[in-house]
Order: sequence, then C-alpha cells, then structure tokens
Amino acid sequence: MNRRPAAHDNQSRFPDRQLDVPPDDLEGALREMLSRRAAVARAAAADPAGVAIRRADRIQRRRTLAGMGLAVLAVVTVTAGSLQLRDDRPPTGGTVVIGEPDQRPLVDRTIPPFGPDTAPPIAEVDLLIDDSIATAQGRRVPLLGIGEVERAHRLTDGRGWLAVGAPTLAGRFLWAVAADGTAQVLLAGADEIVLNGDGRQVAWKQGSVLAVAGIVNGELADTVRADAPAEAVPVRFVDGAVLVRLAPDRPGHVLWAPRPGPLDLGADRASIHIFGALPDGRLVGGIVPGVGLPACLTLLDPARELAPSQPDCGPETAGDGRGAVSPDGRWLLVNGRSAGADSALLVDLAKFDDSTVVRPAGPPMTGTVVWRTPDTAYYADAAGGLVRVAVDRVVAGRPAAPTALPGLPPGELPVVVSGG
Repeated sequence: MNRRPAAHDNQSRFPDRQLDVPPDDLEGALREMLSRRAAVARAAAADPAGVAIRRADRIQRRRTLAGMGLAVLAVVTVTAGSLQLRDDRPPTGGTVVIGEPDQRPLVDRTIPPFGPDTAPPIAEVDLLIDDSIATAQGRRVPLLGIGEVERAHRLTDGRGWLAVGAPTLAGRFLWAVAADGTAQVLLAGADEIVLNGDGRQVAWKQGSVLAVAGIVNGELADTVRADAPAEAVPVRFVDGAVLVRLAPDRPGHVLWAPRPGPLDLGADRASIHIFGALPDGRLVGGIVPGVGLPACLTLLDPARELAPSQPDCGPETAGDGRGAVSPDGRWLLVNGRSAGADSALLVDLAKFDDSTVVRPAGPPMTGTVVWRTPDTAYYADAAGGLVRVAVDRVVAGRPAAPTALPGLPPGELPVVVSGG
C-alpha cells in the first residue's frame, strides 16, 4: 500500500535523484561550483570606487597636460625673451616675471619631507655643493632643474633661498627656492641681477632698462624702471640705493635712488671698484689716480657724486676687484698682492690714511666673499677649498688656510651663501 508522502519528504519531489551522496563527493562538487563562479568576471551594477578612480585618472591626465603646457610656455618665453607674463611689461626687453595666483613652480617634483639635521655641518654658512645646498645645520637640500648658480642668499624668515643663475644664452635667472628645494623662477632673461642684504629687494638690468623691485611672498612688487646705457650694470645695494657701474671696461659709478626716467650718469669717472660702505655713508672703493699708476683704495663721498675724500689714494691693492666690507664697516677683505704674491688682504678701516694696516689674510678669493659676522668671513679659493677668515687670527699674523670640502666634484667651485 502506498503512503501519502509528507511535505518535507525530498524523495517525493525528486524521485529520480540519489541523495545518498558521500560527504567527500559533496564537498568536492561544492568546491568545483564555487571555482567556476569565481572564474567568471562579473561587472557590478554600481561600482562607486571604480567611478572615483576613473574620474581621478581623467583629472590627473588633464593636470599633466596643463603642466606640460605651462612648461612649454615658460621655455618659449625664456627663449624668445619677449613675453611678459604679468601686466607690468617693461618699456623694452623681455624680462619675465612669473607670479601667477596658484604659485605653480616651474620645477615641480615630489620630495619627501626632510627630517632633522642628518650630517655634521660643514661650516656656519650654507654652501652650494654638487647641485645641492649644504645648510649650516647639516641638512642637504637637492636643487634640480635650475642650472648653474653663481650667487645665493638665504632668507631670514626660513622660507628658503634666492638663487642667481650664471649667465646663459637666455640671460640670467632669479629663482625662489623653497625649503624642500622646489624652485620657482622670478626673473628670466636679465643681463645682471643683484640682491640687497636681506633678500627683500632685487635690481636687474636688461638691454637699456634698469629696474628694481621688492620681493614679497615669492613675487616681485612695486617695480621701478629707468632708462640706462646698454653697458651699465647694477653692482650692489647701498643704503636703499642701487650702485650702478656705467661700463664694465671703464671707470665710473653712480648711485641710483630708484625713480623712473633717464638714469643720471653723475660725475664719477675714476672709481673702478666699490666694496661697501662705512657707517657714515662713505663708500670704500678703488681708483686709478692716473695713467700708468697702480690702483689704490680710497673713500668716496655719495654727497659729492662719489668724489674721493682724504686721502685721495690710500693703500695699493692691484687686485681683481673681489672684496667686501664687514657689516660694521671696520674691515675690508679684498684681493691684492702681498710680498709679491697674489693674496686676500685684510684692511683695517678704523683709521683710513696712508698708514692704514694691510695684512695677508689667505689665498686669493674666487666667487663671492660673505661676512658671516663682523669678524668672520668665508670665501672659496681657486682650488675649490673653503676659506674661513677669522679677524683675530689674521691680526695675530696667522692667515687663513683653505679646507677641502667633502662631496665636491673635481673642478667645481662651491658657492658661499649669504644671509641667514
């Protein structure tokens, strides 16, 4: 007699199916089914992560293309020397001033944040060595893409450095270098560029245009321009004015108190070099007193159009014009000759007359001499050594000797960084 199947009896629904399956076979079948399903690629109906990734890729591609466009524009601008990227176009010439609102660097790269000081400091001043800045705190900051640097200045606010490039076919460049080494070009195409003592002003010359501007938050501000002879070049800042040499191969300087219009050429046609100022405003310079006579040091009076004051001609130097006055105006470190040999000389300016004391201070200078304190100066010699001049040692009859720098490639000279 047949019985009525129960509702829960599987055999009643699938009479031909064998249910006595060993556990091992059942587990194997389940594994095979899952493996087949996993091998089939299924597109999710809604994939927010994938959408976000694809959108980010599109944005990145647009930014990359925009960055490439800006780089091409910068190269074309520098090469042509005629495009002004701001509204304040110079009267003539093509000095480039880049200061867009987004502050996009011309050299843009990813650098890991630098940690604490990583090596013993080389000196108490920053140095440019092998395409990097060796700071006085022992840090190494790489500089990439800005070319050869001739002078550099450390900003006092800790925001980095200003770097003046060496002359190129496209002219000189002024770079603002951030603390991580990222660089942005502020000026391009200039014949000459000089910075003031605190790095807050820059003067430059391009063609027949002499200009000066403030540096505020990585941009040039309040630019003033004047017409000047094509061969005239700015030399240094002196008490807010710009000292201009009228021609590189002839004597003569003028102080330009920045104002627009033609440059007043003044009356000085005797000074060949000017090294700095005394506290009373007089300038320490070198002149040639007459045809065939050696150059000598003297003091020039800005109130009388840089006319020499007494004595008309002090100690002889016969140097190449490299030198600088200490911050307090007490000492002059200058290239000259001592005992028939080329040497850096230390000149005591406390009593400037025919009896002024001149002492050998070390090997001849190359590049820029930087007074770190009123009684300590640094410079590089022709062999690439770093020379530290301590006034007390030189006065005691012990001239400075160069120190070899680690990591300096053969034939390369270090650049001593001013400021800080």
